[in-house]
Amino acid sequence: MALDHPHTRPPEPPGADGSSPGPAAADVPLFAGDEVLPCGRLLSRVWEQAQDEAPTADPHTASCPYCREAVEGLAAVNAATRALRAEDTSGLHSLADRVMNIVRAEVRLGRLLPLADPDRDLRIAECTAAKVLRQAADTVPGARAATCRLTPAGEGTDVRVTMTLAAALDRPLPERVHHVRRSVFHSAGQDLGLAVTAVDITVVDVLEPWPPPLGPGLPTGGGT
Repeated sequence: MALDHPHTRPPEPPGADGSSPGPAAADVPLFAGDEVLPCGRLLSRVWEQAQDEAPTADPHTASCPYCREAVEGLAAVNAATRALRAEDTSGLHSLADRVMNIVRAEVRLGRLLPLADPDRDLRIAECTAAKVLRQAADTVPGARAATCRLTPAGEGTDVRVTMTLAAALDRPLPERVHHVRRSVFHSAGQDLGLAVTAVDITVVDVLEPWPPPLGPGLPTGGGT
């Protein structure tokens, strides 16, 4: 709505029923963005009358559907604004903090894997289980675990292990990998209670064999 002057407003046109817009209407400043309702009343004046604690009897406002609809809409917006202002946001911040802490914990721990006891619904973090299984692989002479991943195998409690390994070549490689797989299976079942169905091992590096210990009577060097 274009304004001819920022501090004055034109007279309100007569209402649809031919009634006058009210006394001294032309003397009231026009609000920026004010709107003339289809009945000819200014929205700002209708709202002011609705906000008045002791409204003057106005047959037009009481019977006009445009005025009633405008007042109801503004009342709903006003109520929503008051509710937002009064809302305590500290609870929302606390909830957001708790959610973010859980997310960060999940990222650190990895997925949670079910133990082989569905009745108790027990779970273990992947990073914890992987650490134990890497240590089990390292107990095999000439083998060092590099990475270890655990993933659910199906809908139940079955788990699949994928491991990369560095191994020495002083013994046949298939034999050493077999010992590592057996050690991982044993530790998963006995130490963790995981139902591991498969252990996939990939050798990615070669370890230099440790020198054999010196036998008794062999020179150690540095003596005379």
